[in-house]
Amino acid sequence: MEAPCPDSFSCKNLFRREWIRSFLGALLLLTLSFVAQHVATSYALSYSTRPTSTYVGDLVLDNLPVINLNFIIIEMALFAIVLGVVLVVTFRPRYILFSVKALALFIATRALFMSLTHIGIYPGHIAPGSGLFDSIYAYFNMQTGFFFSGHTGMPYLMALIFWRESWLRNIFLLMSFVFAIAVLFAHVHYSIDVLAAPFMAYGIYRIAHYLFLKDYKLIETGHV
Repeated sequence: MEAPCPDSFSCKNLFRREWIRSFLGALLLLTLSFVAQHVATSYALSYSTRPTSTYVGDLVLDNLPVINLNFIIIEMALFAIVLGVVLVVTFRPRYILFSVKALALFIATRALFMSLTHIGIYPGHIAPGSGLFDSIYAYFNMQTGFFFSGHTGMPYLMALIFWRESWLRNIFLLMSFVFAIAVLFAHVHYSIDVLAAPFMAYGIYRIAHYLFLKDYKLIETGHV
């Protein structure tokens, strides 16, 4: 695995005339995506009380034991987000603009899909606890919108973005795999949510590449 080397593009560059508008635009898109997610999860929560929201059978979950892996699903997931931010800001600030915009697109796209089809959570699932981290997790994941798995898709999207950086790519791919296994054994996602997540992430990555080409080219300049 390659050791990280300093990036000639620093965070200070984001506030220069050439990049400040893109940086502010990225923050705006991320904010709007969180608003969309809040609306989607609130709607999904209210919809879950209707008698039509029942669980469905699942070939994988029907044959998996239920295991409490909340430590991975909640605490480790929140830690992974913080770690990812620190790694990018510290070692690869030139990735910030494209990464933030791609993540905003990911969150907004997932919010859209969560609003479309509503099914009940699989019986016997492991619910979050009552601690601080559990409350933070519950706010962003009300366990009423399943498709597609953010635990699986988000680190996979980051792996695609950092594909040329083998040390970061491998970290994100490992996260995606561990989270995929964890949410299945905890029965908090249907298998289709997990299996579809990498494909959804790839599609979002390609759309982001098209929409935010200038920010992506900033990444490429660090590899020439």
